[in-house]
Amino acid sequence: MSRPAAGGGRWVTTSPERLQRWLDGFAARHGAVVREFDERTVRLGAEDGALAEVEVPFPPLTGALVEHVLRDRRVGVLLARLGGCACGVFDGPRLVASKVTTRQVHRRSAAGGQSQQRFARRREGQVRVALDAFADTAVRVLLPEAATLDAVVTGGERTAVETVLGDSRLAPLRPLVTGRLLDGPDPRLAVLQASYEQMRAVWIRVVDP
Repeated sequence: MSRPAAGGGRWVTTSPERLQRWLDGFAARHGAVVREFDERTVRLGAEDGALAEVEVPFPPLTGALVEHVLRDRRVGVLLARLGGCACGVFDGPRLVASKVTTRQVHRRSAAGGQSQQRFARRREGQVRVALDAFADTAVRVLLPEAATLDAVVTGGERTAVETVLGDSRLAPLRPLVTGRLLDGPDPRLAVLQASYEQMRAVWIRVVDP
């Protein structure tokens, strides 16, 4: 996978299992590599001027990079869109707890006048009920595990996720949130199960010479 990166270069992703092969290939293509690192980024400067910046998953970096990304962790996942919410706990690759909650929220109306105002109020009520229900789901699934989790990963619509996590009951989870906002369709069990590989992906910004 490759996409343009803000600030120049391009983003590529690889799985933890393929990271060492990617690093070896980078050195083979571009020459001797000098490494610099902090707890969140490993920078590889190659002999020919190429640069690769590896975004450390689940920071801070502990030990060697490849060992760090391959380590099994206990991770909570919160996926939220207005149509649904899925919460789960992964112990390594095993999904050991999960719950999916769906709520109907009507799309925005293009009508005008009083009917539009009534529709907007009704939709606002639906959104509020949905997000409250999603927070209840997170409280039920994630909150009891907060002390056991290495991290919490989120996905879906940023506003929905932030509203759910803004519930005062979920304050213990907020310091654990890490990584990129995962993308995907309306949360369902299959989407939650697929989030395991997505949250483990290693993102690398590559600047060619």
